[in-house]
Amino acid sequence: MSTQTTQTTQQTAQSSQPDLLYSEEEGALRSAVRGLLADRCEAAAVLARIESPADGSPHDRELWKALTDGMGLAGLLVPEELGGQGATHREAAVVLEELGRAMAPVPYLTSAVVATQTLLACGGDEAAGLLGELATGRTVAALAAGLAVAPGDAVEGVRLEEGALRGELAAVADAAGADVLLVPADGALFAVDTAQDGVTVTAQTSLDLTRPLATVTFDGSRARRLTGDADAAVRQGLRAGAALLASEQLGIAEWCLTETVRYTKERHQFNRPVGSFQALKHRLAQLWLEVVNLRAAARNAADALATDSAEADLAAALAQACAGAVAVHAAEEALQLHGGIGMTWEHPVHLYLKRAKADSIAYGTAGRHREALAALVDLQAP
Repeated sequence: MSTQTTQTTQQTAQSSQPDLLYSEEEGALRSAVRGLLADRCEAAAVLARIESPADGSPHDRELWKALTDGMGLAGLLVPEELGGQGATHREAAVVLEELGRAMAPVPYLTSAVVATQTLLACGGDEAAGLLGELATGRTVAALAAGLAVAPGDAVEGVRLEEGALRGELAAVADAAGADVLLVPADGALFAVDTAQDGVTVTAQTSLDLTRPLATVTFDGSRARRLTGDADAAVRQGLRAGAALLASEQLGIAEWCLTETVRYTKERHQFNRPVGSFQALKHRLAQLWLEVVNLRAAARNAADALATDSAEADLAAALAQACAGAVAVHAAEEALQLHGGIGMTWEHPVHLYLKRAKADSIAYGTAGRHREALAALVDLQAP
């Protein structure tokens, strides 16, 4: 093989490799979102809201308005011709990292990612009109499927009878704050306004109060048909949710690691910072390695979706195969290494542990994604 051919082959291989580093634009977006959240989403305010919401809403509506009206973040994945920003999943992933770091009680993942991606897969004027509404942030949507449903799993429980929907679905994330539900029924996908008669949303007691769950009951609900192929649309929505959930879990893990390192430097025992003890150094070093690996997997999943890679399914499954365990481990270590203060309700670390635990089963458990990963690479268990 000639030298020129070898160089060309190497250049082609390099150009096909994903760039997982953050771009300058993504860095600027991160700074803007982090600054907004620092001003409007303090831990004390989040704790107060989940204890007793002033407006009765599980979501922080003022924060959501600032993120959507002020920054246009709800429409990142919506094409410009439909009123969105025309950005990619990489930018949405950066936003989710920061929302995870701040434990922001807003329906970004469920509405701006999962519902939006589901509608993008539908096509048609009805879906396009709804996408324009979601891009403004004034309308919030949620996919009517249990939080633990994985990409490729069937969503059952609702049927179409004489042009109306009947049935019940449990553990639907952010349904309590949604204006529109995207409901799979009899192979088709429908849009249902939650304000109408025949739709009942009943809050469930959930571990993570910053992302509330609800049971949704349809009793003769009127619905608008979006597509006749619900399976494909729902699968794309859930895949986007699983892939970008890893970025939220990355944000959780990074906050836990950063705050724990800071605390162990400040807390003294025997006239020494506890962070200087070798045993704690080893635990934090191990956690740092896990967070670095999660960052690579999460960035790879976001990039695969952004570039419409043929390996998007593989990247999403790989990210979720490890993300849950890392986020939970980071939150557990933060709780333990903060000592007595970490066990109190006043300290926010319990919020991160609860979100990490809830996220570990969201859009499929790690075991479910490992099964999918094994099938994708043809590596079946013995």
